[in-house]
Amino acid sequence: MHLPRKPLSGSAALLGLLITAACSLNQPARFRSPFLPPALAVPALGHFDDPPEINPFVDQMPPLLLTSFQLTDRASRADLTVQRANQAFLRGKQAYQSGEIPAARREFDSAIDLLFDAFDQDPASRQDLDNKLDEMADAIHRLDLAGMGASAVLDDGKVEKPPLEDILDMTFPVDPKLKDKVREQVAATVSQLPLTVNDTVLGYINYFMNHGHKTIVNAIQRSGRYRPMIQRILDEEGVPQELIHLAQAESGFIPRAMSNKAAGGMWQFVKFRGNEYGLRQTALTDDRMDPEMATRAAAHHLHDLYSEFGDWYLAIAAYNCGPVVVEGAVARTGYADFWELRSRGVLPAETTNYVPIILAMTIMEKNAAEYGLDTIQMDPPLEYDSVELAAKTSFALVSDITDTPLSELAALNPGVLRSAAPAGYSLHVPKGSGNQLMAVLQAVPPEHRDAWRIHLLGDSETLADVAKRYSISTTSILSANNLASPQAEAGDRLVIPAVLRPEPPAKRPPVQTSARRKPAASKATAAKAKTAKPAAKTPVVVAHSGAE
Repeated sequence: MHLPRKPLSGSAALLGLLITAACSLNQPARFRSPFLPPALAVPALGHFDDPPEINPFVDQMPPLLLTSFQLTDRASRADLTVQRANQAFLRGKQAYQSGEIPAARREFDSAIDLLFDAFDQDPASRQDLDNKLDEMADAIHRLDLAGMGASAVLDDGKVEKPPLEDILDMTFPVDPKLKDKVREQVAATVSQLPLTVNDTVLGYINYFMNHGHKTIVNAIQRSGRYRPMIQRILDEEGVPQELIHLAQAESGFIPRAMSNKAAGGMWQFVKFRGNEYGLRQTALTDDRMDPEMATRAAAHHLHDLYSEFGDWYLAIAAYNCGPVVVEGAVARTGYADFWELRSRGVLPAETTNYVPIILAMTIMEKNAAEYGLDTIQMDPPLEYDSVELAAKTSFALVSDITDTPLSELAALNPGVLRSAAPAGYSLHVPKGSGNQLMAVLQAVPPEHRDAWRIHLLGDSETLADVAKRYSISTTSILSANNLASPQAEAGDRLVIPAVLRPEPPAKRPPVQTSARRKPAASKATAAKAKTAKPAAKTPVVVAHSGAE
C-alpha cells in the first residue's frame, strides 16, 4: 500500500440471492420487523392464492388408509403434499399481513419443506415441482421486500461480494480455434480503447464463453439500470465509453459490493481514494455506494491517471493497484508498457489479469451476437427525481408521502446505510414524485422528520384506530393536525407525531474473506440451492479500485 497522493478535486436481500444472481439490490434478512406497521399492500401471488381443498386429517391417517385415500381421490401422495404446501403458504401470507412475522416465517418454511418432500415422493414430476418451488420462492421474496424494504438492508449494513473476485489471480486455457476468430472480430471493431488479442485475453474470453457465462450475462442484464448514466458521465469526463467494463469487472454493477480489501461500491473505491474524489462517509451514508457519485469519481480518477501515464492500459492497471505501484514498476524497468511490465512480473498478479479481463469483456460485448449476448434483456434504467433534504428524514416518511415501497427507495439510494438520510443529502425518489415529497414535507416540522409519519386515512378507519396503530394518543394526533374534534374522513392525510425509537449502533460493512463462514441459511433461502440443476459454479470478482 502506498501513501495517499495529493488530493484532487472532483464530485462524486436472503431470498433475493436465490431468486436470481442478477438482483443488485442488497437483500434484507428474512422477516425482521418492518418499519411500517403491518398493514401492507401485497402483490398478487398467482395460483398460490387458491389451493385445492384437502382432507384436513390426512396427516393423522395410517399409511395403509392414506394409500387407499390417494387412489380413491385419483391423487398421488406428492399431489397432496403440494396442496398442503399451498395451504401453509396461504397461512403464512395471512399471518404476514396481520403482522405476525414469526408465525409467517414458520408457515413459509413449512411450505418449502413440504415441497422438498414432494420431490422425494414423485421424482418423475421434478420439473413441475421445480417450477412450483420457484414461484413460491418468488412470492415469499416479494412479501419479504414489501414488508421490510430498506430497513433490514440498511441496518444490517449488508454488502455483496464482487462477482469476479476469485478469478483475478487465475489464468485459463486458450481454445486454439478462438484465436483467428477473435483477431478477425477485433480487426473489424471500432473502439476508443485499444484492443489487444493475446493468450491471456483469449483465455478469459474462453472462460466467459463457458464456465463464467452466467456471470457476464447477469452483469450485462444488471447494467441496464445504470448504463445511460454511466455513458453520459464517461462522455462528460472525456474517457472512453469502453471503460464501463471497469464497473463490470469491479462489481458486476452491484452498488453495494464490498471486496476482501475493503473497497466498496460499483467502482470499488477504498476510503482514502474515494475521499480524494469527494466520496465521503458518515454514520448514515457512504458515497462510494451511490452509483452516480461513484461513477463521476471513477471517471475523473481515470482521466487523471491517463493524464499521468499517457496510456490507457497503464491507467487501468493503476486504477486497480494504485498509481504509485505502476510508477515504481516503470521506474525500475524503464518500460512504460503494460504488457512488458506484466511479462517482467513487476506488477501484482491481480493487476496483470485485471486489464485482460476488461479487454475480454469489451471484445465480447462489441461482438455480442458471436457470444450469445445479443438477446440479453437489460434491466430498465433507473429514473428518479433528486430532492435535497433540509433535515434528517426517515425512509418511512418518504415512503408514506410518495407511496413508494421501502425496497424501491433502498434501490434508488444504496448510499444510505441506515433508515434515514441526513440533512443536505440528495435523496433519489421515483420520477415525478419529487415535488409532491417537497410539498408534503412542509407539514412535518424539520426536527421531527426522522420520526413522524404521514398516514392516509382508510375507509371506516377512525383516529382511535390510527392512534393504536402508531402507539400514540388520539389527542396528540388532533394537536399535530390542528383538529378540534376527531372527525377526519377517509382519504385525509394525517401527520402522525410518532415517537422516535432508537436504532441499534450501525454495523460496519463486513469485509468478505475466503475464511469467513457463511451464515446458516433458512429453509426457504436454501430452496433453490437444493433443487437447482447442477451448474457451473459462479466465481464470485474482484477488485479494489486504484486505492492500493
